[in-house]
Amino acid sequence: MEKKILTIFTPAYNRAHTIGRTYESLCRQTSKDFCWLVVDDGSVDNTKELVGKWIKEDKIPIRYIYQQNQGMHGAHNTAYRNIDTELNTCIDSDDYMPDDAVENIISFWKQYGSEKYAGIIGLDATTDGKIIGSTFPDNLKSTTLHSYFDKQKGVGDKKMVYRTDIIKQYPTYPIFEGENYVGLDYLYRMIDIDYELLVSNNIFVIVEYQVDGSSRGMWKQYWRNPHGWAFYRTFEMKSSNSWCRQIKCCTHYVSHSIRSKNYRFLKESPLKLKTFCCIIPGIILYFVNRYKVKNNHLYGK
Repeated sequence: MEKKILTIFTPAYNRAHTIGRTYESLCRQTSKDFCWLVVDDGSVDNTKELVGKWIKEDKIPIRYIYQQNQGMHGAHNTAYRNIDTELNTCIDSDDYMPDDAVENIISFWKQYGSEKYAGIIGLDATTDGKIIGSTFPDNLKSTTLHSYFDKQKGVGDKKMVYRTDIIKQYPTYPIFEGENYVGLDYLYRMIDIDYELLVSNNIFVIVEYQVDGSSRGMWKQYWRNPHGWAFYRTFEMKSSNSWCRQIKCCTHYVSHSIRSKNYRFLKESPLKLKTFCCIIPGIILYFVNRYKVKNNHLYGK
């Protein structure tokens, strides 16, 4: 089989009712210079059978990998270990791509890409075609996520396409036993330090947020994944130059540390003085978090 330029990978967890739309959109692509990698993150529905049927149809190249549930970040780890194409991008199992998305990604990269850039950042849109957040300024040719969202005050989810060799230079997401969440931004922000992304105002993905999706229910995410969130907050403390952001991170870090019974949190914090000042707000946040999950019947795990 001819080697493709782009891998589209899809983490899937009990999404048999939506992933068919993802597959159909890939079959409609005007460029076939891609392969599809499905990382089944412990689904107990008929995802495996569906993907097996599509592999037999042989409309597009598909690779299927099953693993025990590790969360979105664990599925990303598995994907990155198994991708060997020049570029890669993640399309969630409840999202899909416009028919010309692959063609636009590849032609844009061939025209403007180089070793100077980590990849491309493009647009997300809703099912009615409305751009999520803002488009990029016409005079902006490249940017980092930090520069765009924090300095230029850009808004809305965006879709990143990364060079695979760049992704493999950085540490994988940590896995914490009994938890399944670490912010994906951890990897993207590390890459940010060394590389910029080319900017494209093309729509790369159509997004439909699910009620039970990982972007919803943050109180539940905080409660069930305190080690993962504490890890991410310490990373944010070290990478952010914003005083307000650091205070927010310290407050959340205290709350997550109480939840995980980590009583060494002050000693382990990279911002000890600010963390000390946030102990009382962090305690208050912990009790607010506990109230929220208990009130929504999510208390326990």
